[in-house]
Amino acid sequence: MTLDADAQSPPRVRRGRPPKTAAERDEGNRRQDLIAAAARLFRTKGFDGTSTRDIAAAADMQSGSPFYFFQNKQAMLHAVMQEGMARVIATQAEVLKALGGRATAHARLRALARHHLEVLLGPHSDFIPVMLYEWRSLTPVQRVDITAQKDAYEAAWMPAIRTLYRAGQIKATPEAARLLIFGALQWAVQWYRPQGALSLDQLTEQAMLLFTREK
Repeated sequence: MTLDADAQSPPRVRRGRPPKTAAERDEGNRRQDLIAAAARLFRTKGFDGTSTRDIAAAADMQSGSPFYFFQNKQAMLHAVMQEGMARVIATQAEVLKALGGRATAHARLRALARHHLEVLLGPHSDFIPVMLYEWRSLTPVQRVDITAQKDAYEAAWMPAIRTLYRAGQIKATPEAARLLIFGALQWAVQWYRPQGALSLDQLTEQAMLLFTREK
């Protein structure tokens, strides 16, 4: 009597991580709810003006629930900045990929500036402004971690800036230009109003007129 091939074969072993259980998925969602709530409150009330009880209430949780996920409020602040930087690094990469390799340096810089303004001023813009406002509330170790993410994000701007510099369309040296461009864009969080005269597209065009010049 012979067995068929399937009967003779050992059971297949599934590779990789096992799928998450419903409880694990729920915990992940609850952690994300806390981070989102913390980002909103840190932006509107400030780090010092926000309590863990406030964050728990905003996330529709019991007052002690945040401590299941985070050691303290400062750890939540760190997570807000980590999450924000991870998101913008990913969306920035998507913007550059959508442009394609044949896009001009001017077009790339415009797309990067428009994306950055969306990050700062768009409808889901709590995370990065918190980093601008609350940087000093991080520990030195946490700052090193966030700085590494920030450097990776800003590094994607340098090829376009260097190309424009070599072409004479940016007069400042590339490193100085990068710092000045980010400083100018990020200051917009202090004065820009969505109901004002400029849309984000129009603001981007005004920024490009300031940063670059035609040969």
